[in-house]
Amino acid sequence: MQEKFKLSKSLDDAVELVTLPKLTDPRGNLTFVEGKRHIPFDIERVYYLYDVPSGEARGGHAHHKLQQLIIAVAGSFDVLLDNGYEKRTITCNRPFQGILMKSLVWRELNNFSSGSVCLVLASMSYQESDYIRDYNEFVSVATNEGKR
Repeated sequence: MQEKFKLSKSLDDAVELVTLPKLTDPRGNLTFVEGKRHIPFDIERVYYLYDVPSGEARGGHAHHKLQQLIIAVAGSFDVLLDNGYEKRTITCNRPFQGILMKSLVWRELNNFSSGSVCLVLASMSYQESDYIRDYNEFVSVATNEGKR
């Protein structure tokens, strides 16, 4: 059963910067992620964004239940995070760090560098009904969620 998170007005309660294990070796570095060990959920879906044209943005939605870890495995990009009360932009540019997002966080990804790759580990398989694609609807849901 998917855990429901109570939102507060602080984005810090919904978003966390996670530093993953980094094994340094002269032949090249290795970083790994294990569900329920490095992140608080089992990994149900993995996808990645690449070849994003200059000036384009991705995301522009939130999720009712899904949690995600976003990692820049190559290059860099910015992630605008919004919980309905507070907004913050984080630059992702280290392949051993990721942004862990709980449910009900609006995200927009932009400023992709040439050759960047955004890896996303998700707590659920794709379910269109879990998406909130309209920003005004998101704000209404997010700011009323804590009042229930």
